[in-house]
Amino acid sequence: MLRAFPDTPDNSLTGASWIDIVDPIPAEIATFEKAFGLRVPTKEEVSEIETTSRLRVEHGALYMSAPLILTTGDEPWIVAPTGFVLSKTALLTVRFVQSAIFDSVRKELNAGPLAPTVVYVCVLEELVDHVADLLEASSQALDDASHLIFRRENLRRLSRESSLLRQLLVRTGRTSERMAHITYTLVCLDRMAKFTIERGREWLEHEQISRLQSVSADIASLEQYAEGLVNRIQLLQDAATGIINVAQNEVMKILTIASVAGIPPVLIAGIYGMNFKNMPELSWAWGYPFALMLIVLTTIVPLIWFKWKDWI
Repeated sequence: MLRAFPDTPDNSLTGASWIDIVDPIPAEIATFEKAFGLRVPTKEEVSEIETTSRLRVEHGALYMSAPLILTTGDEPWIVAPTGFVLSKTALLTVRFVQSAIFDSVRKELNAGPLAPTVVYVCVLEELVDHVADLLEASSQALDDASHLIFRRENLRRLSRESSLLRQLLVRTGRTSERMAHITYTLVCLDRMAKFTIERGREWLEHEQISRLQSVSADIASLEQYAEGLVNRIQLLQDAATGIINVAQNEVMKILTIASVAGIPPVLIAGIYGMNFKNMPELSWAWGYPFALMLIVLTTIVPLIWFKWKDWI
């Protein structure tokens, strides 16, 4: 799908400063290349990870790409490779996933005639704002996880607590994965802003350079914020794992105490249950009560000892 800004009749692209193509077909690619003499990057090209592939100059135009974190209706977030082609006459964005970010930029520009560099700066600013929103959502998710991990007064059942902590480990693990993608996206956007200032200084006005520098400064602060969230994720994962281990150790301690306290009674019952003919206790009138009292006594004494040692 090809859309031009401002809207142009019959897809002629005459007077358009921004062309946004979603999952382009050959006819749309041919229309753009004929109108501006620029090449449309393929999905494989915008998915490259080398810096030299993400940032390059071809025939006076800047070819850039970044893996954007986008939210869709089907998935909470996806990584969508997106290409940018910036020249003096046009801005081309090539993407393969629908996103409301680019639609919101179109609404903010109010369909007025703007230079491609102005549109490009607006798109970058909107993308950085979107990443900031994702970081805020991740921070809120970590706050909720922290509340559940460190304030568990209402939990009493060990099985329920362990199950909840395991779910939190999965959630924080997903957040950690998202943070890795967000950090890389910020790095790519920062490189794009600096690359544009360096290679497009002749086209850019002073105000646009200042805005791109502000974008880089915002990205730097977001990267520091993201680093703090990554540290929080590690802390919460360690805490949840530690609590699970402590709970499991408590269970093992109880089983160990029970087994130790049960050994003497089993031994006594085994001895007096052999029923040999020459056993002195076999003919005792009080032999049965004596054995029962001995079993109870040998059960209670270890428990008293464990309690005195503060092991239970």
